Amino acid sequence: MSNTYFRFKQFIIHQDRTAMKVTTDACLFGAWLAGKAKSQRINQRLQVLDIGTGTGLLALMLAQKIKNADIHAIEVDDDSFVQAKENIAASPWSGRVTILHDDARTLRSSTKYDIIISNPPFYEKELKGSDAKKNIAHHDEGLLFPDLMGVIKNNLNPGGHFYLLLPYKRYDEIRKLLFDQEFDITGLVLVRQTMRHDYFRFMLEGKSKTGTAVETNLEEIAIKDENENYTPGFVNLLEDYYLKL
Repeated sequence: MSNTYFRFKQFIIHQDRTAMKVTTDACLFGAWLAGKAKSQRINQRLQVLDIGTGTGLLALMLAQKIKNADIHAIEVDDDSFVQAKENIAASPWSGRVTILHDDARTLRSSTKYDIIISNPPFYEKELKGSDAKKNIAHHDEGLLFPDLMGVIKNNLNPGGHFYLLLPYKRYDEIRKLLFDQEFDITGLVLVRQTMRHDYFRFMLEGKSKTGTAVETNLEEIAIKDENENYTPGFVNLLEDYYLKL
């Protein structure tokens, strides 16, 4: 049985009522995007949109790192919305994170966002299990990847960036979709469980195409080494969050 909560250094994520639990790759993604976002226009307030916030994990990881960010976290599932709202309210940054109970596809906001983040559903078009909530969360029954690109296109500030965590087996397909939707990929990090494993996730930074040639910064990271210890790269990203680092 999964733990009903996950304790970080500065906040707690309760997860007993949501289908999407805290995972190591989601934590890695949150720490990575927080570091990337911190370098953006640090002297002005940043408007951030978290699409499909689940437990509120990514919104809170970003809020901890970026003191000048106002974050809107949107969640369509009833139970996940309530859980995220409680997690955010109990955190030190409740005044800077607003939870929205809505479908991202119908979002009509006057705000244009400097940063958009999402850990979207992974398994579109694949076999589905019997758990309806997990089917929506994992299989994209509600929000297809082209829909997500539309939400980003409609809500991203000119010059803003978006960050996504995605399954590596969809790497070529998603790169083509982004190109077709006139987005540039400015950064990619390929993720392995260990150096003995193949890539299983990739973290992506992108922006709207401007007509100027963009070089993609390509990196890779392994979560653990051959001795099952966290790698230095992982520790460097997560040491501000994980209790035992």
